[in-house]
Amino acid sequence: MTFLDMLRDASTQNNSMLCVGLDPEPTRFPAGLRGDPRKIYDFCAAIVDSTADVACAFKPQIAYFAAHGAEDQLERLMQHMRCNAPQVPVILDAKRGDIGSTAEQYAKEAFERYGADAVTLSPFMGFDSIEPYLAYHGKGAFLLCRTSNPGGDDLQNQRLASIEGQPLLYEHVARLAQGPWNKNGQLGLVVGATYPQEIERVRSIAPTLPLLIPGVGAQGGDAVATVRAGLRADGPIIVNSSRAILYASGGDDFATAARHEALRTRAVLQAACG
Repeated sequence: MTFLDMLRDASTQNNSMLCVGLDPEPTRFPAGLRGDPRKIYDFCAAIVDSTADVACAFKPQIAYFAAHGAEDQLERLMQHMRCNAPQVPVILDAKRGDIGSTAEQYAKEAFERYGADAVTLSPFMGFDSIEPYLAYHGKGAFLLCRTSNPGGDDLQNQRLASIEGQPLLYEHVARLAQGPWNKNGQLGLVVGATYPQEIERVRSIAPTLPLLIPGVGAQGGDAVATVRAGLRADGPIIVNSSRAILYASGGDDFATAARHEALRTRAVLQAACG
């Protein structure tokens, strides 16, 4: 199955637009695990097991593993998700951006070493930094477009005077992803939930691409405004929440609390559809 097939099936089966982000911070783990980076796998696997029937995707952030030398735990977690939640696609949040043989190695890392179904990428070195990922047919690639951080304005919100109509940079990225770069139908876009008007603008430019939307939850994005701005019949959205779910409780009930928060967020997203 392709990434888009998996996403469509998981969204239907779990009645969900919610992506559970896996950003493990050992200092925020519950008391029995707190401060121990050797417990990253145990913590994340428990979250996966408690939300596998609630999520349309999981999104492990590679830096939270690599910073602790826990890439082997990420490999184990990827295998755990394939075995225990095979219906839910996994988006590796890596934000890679390089060209040529280096990009080929990053693609190999994402899709062969870790077995991800999709990956996040920075498009700002051009199409040849994206192309190696598209050689993995059926895999997804989400390009940073209009991100939720305040510094995104520094580049993404600047006008391109050299292009007809002087589009903003993020608008140009959306046009490329919807059009000439999307040769095999594998691309999607990352658009932050903190900018619902710009989600709507991206959606108007890229009506059929899947949108990965972080920023709901701890970052303060409006879930209802996000759904109304981005969801279309032929354009799916994947709304990510990480910290609000992962750290819903600091006690032994952390997995149960994570499930309750995931159910609550899913319900808010679904209600916005009406």
